Amino acid sequence: MKSVRASALLFMLLAPGATLAHAAGVNLSWDACAGENGIQNKVFACDTNTGTQTLYGSFVLGSGLPNAIGFEARVDITAKADSLPAWWRFTGPNTCRLALSSSFSFASDPQSDCVDPFDSQATGAVAGYHTFWTTPQVPGSGPETARGLLIAAVPQGLAQALSAGTEYYAFKMTISAINTVGTGGCSGCSTPVCITLSEVRVVGSDNTTHVLTSPVEVSTVTWQSADQCPGGLASEGISWGRIRSVLR
Repeated sequence: MKSVRASALLFMLLAPGATLAHAAGVNLSWDACAGENGIQNKVFACDTNTGTQTLYGSFVLGSGLPNAIGFEARVDITAKADSLPAWWRFTGPNTCRLALSSSFSFASDPQSDCVDPFDSQATGAVAGYHTFWTTPQVPGSGPETARGLLIAAVPQGLAQALSAGTEYYAFKMTISAINTVGTGGCSGCSTPVCITLSEVRVVGSDNTTHVLTSPVEVSTVTWQSADQCPGGLASEGISWGRIRSVLR
């Protein structure tokens, strides 16, 4: 009898139109949201100064949030080298390329497996990119690391009800190929790199905060087939007050 019930349940879960709830956490992938054919490794020939490569971050809540107004995401970068290559130094005293940007609009994305949480109305930015040479430094790590902080929010009047178990788009973080080769070219494009979406904090208009750190499927992607990737770095303890001050 138990096997019959189990078979019936499996049939229901796999039937057309059935929806499988995701565990709470975060995903990171190249080119598309994880559930929409995003990939985990990006290989680039490093032979052009044109074009871009885009990372998609997404999240799943463990419980519903009826009044979501924004989020903060922390992306940790670790080069498989003694020092962060110049190609990955986007800010600070040793900046080589102004090549990092972000987007929080998903109107042109499939929205089949992932859902736009704010209907592309969120305003946001790369609020920080810390390296060993910036002030502040990447907390608790060495010269081979960097950290990107992305934030986005909507006015309280546009607060959205987000459901548990649904995978939501968070951000697109785009890396340009500018200054890769030729005069002004920055070295280190071919160095393998690990990139981890370490944390997403989703915030409600009443300051309720959902902190998500575990991978739903996978929260680390690679550049140039990096292996033996570490996890995320130490937390900075960013407050929502700081996030709102950046967005003003």
